[in-house]
Amino acid sequence: MTARLTLEYDGSGFAGWARQPGQRTVQAAVESALATVLRRQVTLVVAGRTDAGVHALAQVASHEGEAAPLGSLNALLPDDVVVVACERAPDGFDARRDCTSRAYCYRVLQRPARPALDRGRALHCSYRLDRGALERCAQLLVGTHDFTAFTPSDTYHVRFERDVYSAFWREREGGLLEFWIEADTFMRHMNRTLVGTMLLVARGRMSVEDFARLLEGAPRSAAGPTAPAHGLHFAGAGYGGRRLL
Repeated sequence: MTARLTLEYDGSGFAGWARQPGQRTVQAAVESALATVLRRQVTLVVAGRTDAGVHALAQVASHEGEAAPLGSLNALLPDDVVVVACERAPDGFDARRDCTSRAYCYRVLQRPARPALDRGRALHCSYRLDRGALERCAQLLVGTHDFTAFTPSDTYHVRFERDVYSAFWREREGGLLEFWIEADTFMRHMNRTLVGTMLLVARGRMSVEDFARLLEGAPRSAAGPTAPAHGLHFAGAGYGGRRLL
């Protein structure tokens, strides 16, 4: 028997998803609640690990055994994490291994005044951005590319090509911009460095052509800064080849 959970959390107060000694993590909080409800130890597998400060709109996790009652589970969880769904999955389902795509959203508030409601959930940019340049950069991402320039040089990754299925910028009311991307897998800091580099292009400090050349396996030093974690949201996980965006 296998259980599948869909989670939503505010990453501001967590040291990321993965359990770490002496740190407050999402995994530790949820596993502790599950252990109390199910009266046994539970180890969660997650579709996409998130770093400290990164949020989740629809994270997917799984564990062996029966599904816990949703109400009982949420009653034991802190206010900044909630299980939206907890259900039985096909036997042997693995949230990470069986995942065929992952989607993220990065939020940027572009206006002179600092945010109040979006504080801690969107990067504030008080300067002017060329939104057409942002969209052209996003269009270049679709397809298979070498993303060496967008992950730290000191890395455990051995494969730097990723298949991007969809990438686009969306404008909301009040100057809120959202960068949405879906791919087979992502490397550490990849989305945040993509955003930091695209913002350089949008400010005229790098050309769209320069950005395109980064996708050919340029070194990390050629790309822009890594955008702060608080603007990034894990948006969902696809299974069986199903696309999310």
